[in-house]
Amino acid sequence: MKICVTAIGDNLDADVDPRFGRCKYFLIIDLETMNTESISNDSLMASGGAGIQAAQTVAKTGASTVITGNIGPNAFQTLSAAGVKVITGISGSIKDVVDRFKRGEIKEVNSPSVGSHFGMSGIGRGFRRGENL
Repeated sequence: MKICVTAIGDNLDADVDPRFGRCKYFLIIDLETMNTESISNDSLMASGGAGIQAAQTVAKTGASTVITGNIGPNAFQTLSAAGVKVITGISGSIKDVVDRFKRGEIKEVNSPSVGSHFGMSGIGRGFRRGENL
């Protein structure tokens, strides 16, 4: 079985990225062999639709479950339609998270954890918009 963990780095020593659509990397982990494939998230700097694009990327990997900090409604719906389970509210090192998953300590969710545009942090919002200069 393969799972996908959003990551701030490209290996198992990295921490979970709290964002799905705008995470830095997707780590695809084969739970039987612990072989890992790192995929850079091309949607990271997208002006819109990052969650959907990221979900499509993950669905193509064959991962059965995504583990992340947060996920928005569009990405959640896209993954659900592809039959990919979603686990949110996760933080810490990826090695620890994988161990917790194997022991059955973290469970699938049935809805997104944040609203649309959660991880944008200023992308597409205009330069210094709303500031008194």
